[in-house]
Amino acid sequence: MTDVGRLVTAMITPFDAQGEVNYPEAKRLALALVDSGSEGLVVTGTTGETPTLSVEERLRLYSEIKSAVGDRAAVIAGTTDNNTAASIELSRLAEREGADALLLTVPAYNKPTQDGLYQHFKSIAESVHLPCILYNVTSRTSLNMSDETTVRLSGVDNIIGVKEAGSDLDQITRIIRDTPDSFRVWSGNDNETFYIVAAGGFGVVSVASHLVGSQIKAMIGMILEGDIESAAAEHRRMLDIFKILFIVSNPIPVKYCVRRAGFDVGNPRLPLVPPDDATAAKIDAVVSRYNIDLPVPVAGDD
Repeated sequence: MTDVGRLVTAMITPFDAQGEVNYPEAKRLALALVDSGSEGLVVTGTTGETPTLSVEERLRLYSEIKSAVGDRAAVIAGTTDNNTAASIELSRLAEREGADALLLTVPAYNKPTQDGLYQHFKSIAESVHLPCILYNVTSRTSLNMSDETTVRLSGVDNIIGVKEAGSDLDQITRIIRDTPDSFRVWSGNDNETFYIVAAGGFGVVSVASHLVGSQIKAMIGMILEGDIESAAAEHRRMLDIFKILFIVSNPIPVKYCVRRAGFDVGNPRLPLVPPDDATAAKIDAVVSRYNIDLPVPVAGDD
């Protein structure tokens, strides 16, 4: 199966001045993210403002971004919601459009039982031939997928790992301990990457990697090489940028920062809005202290 990589960026979706998806800029941004360390790109995840995207926009994003990055990075399509049948249909379409893997998010709102979660994810995974990554994010869904359910799902052949953003480090440690060695655990929160990788996790699905991707990748490398002291120092150094990107709802801050860095990514779509002046000033004050890894494209490049 496709090697998704340790550093995966949950990619924003660029819009133009009219609020339409800016596909050329999406391709430029994808290439810049790869150049700054990303080995995989989650396309149409939460950070990509997926609830505001049509099915047609989502499918074209998979195709266009995959055509840009080719074999340099995995394109991981966020294709699921709380409708199992619709999730299966979109997952199959994403596979047809060239996605390398799928991100399967815990359903929001209808609150299935743990067995319902198992059946939901098993049904989606078995409907495609792609590797699938589970995504537990209790702050967004108000539902925790237990470690027992994740361990149970690790027995499904093409479910290769989980993005854990539940912030329960004990639960995450049990998942790392109780799943097969081949099952991968990615941190779903930048400020938890150090702890999760140090406990045996695989990597991170990151928002901050839009800005400091090479630095995050270097920190992970330090942990893997056993240089915990240096990795911890890097974690402490980057903590402020990790936190400021969530001063208001993601992806409002990171989209603002990427735009400030020189990419024409536009504003968020309603119901999200750009940061107000006071919030923007707080973001600028923190981000200005860091070197930005994201290479800015030459005007006119595709």
